[in-house]
Amino acid sequence: MSGKILVVDDEKAIISLLEQAFSRGGYEVRSALDAETALKIVENETIYVMFFDLNLPGMNGIDLCREIKKRIPISVVYAITGYASLFELSECRDAGFEDYFKKPVNLSTLMERAAAAFEKIERWKTI
Repeated sequence: MSGKILVVDDEKAIISLLEQAFSRGGYEVRSALDAETALKIVENETIYVMFFDLNLPGMNGIDLCREIKKRIPISVVYAITGYASLFELSECRDAGFEDYFKKPVNLSTLMERAAAAFEKIERWKTI
């Protein structure tokens, strides 16, 4: 299955790594270095699967997830973080993240989760 994935991280090296991995997996990838740019992307394109860093300049990943879930309720959003406290992880769940991954993240795990997310969205769309 192919589809669009949005990657948001303030580290260009992480974005590049994820773009390459997801592109090789057959996905079309959009990326942003901050939440504001990410919101502009989803205003103009239909994207349901997203991977966000929690620590972003300006609006953080948790607030970005909340905003995305308001706009696209069936989206599947994953958090990627270098460090997260239990409080932050609880906040991630409350914000609507599907799951979280600690950096450095296993790319094959992300590919599996992306595929599962697209399958889930297809189920929701058929209801």
